[in-house]
Amino acid sequence: MYLRLSKEIVVKSEDIVGIYDMDTTTVSKHTRAFLSKAEKEKRVVNVSPYELPKTFAVIREMGFERVYICPLSSQTLLKRSQTPFEW
Repeated sequence: MYLRLSKEIVVKSEDIVGIYDMDTTTVSKHTRAFLSKAEKEKRVVNVSPYELPKTFAVIREMGFERVYICPLSSQTLLKRSQTPFEW
């Protein structure tokens, strides 16, 4: 199965490490450090740079982790994950 993060970004469900709410998780200094390190290593993809980010998804692709910043809520992504994506 696949999860659609935006019109252009679709990821395999089995590659998802986690989906996290920006408001609740970025309070932690560890999460902020993780995101900062990922950004410095150019592993961050902003799915929709013109919209306010609500979640970030950590995806394991080809042996390394990539972080997708997404304007959709974690609840919306959960609903999408429970509905099969059709090409």
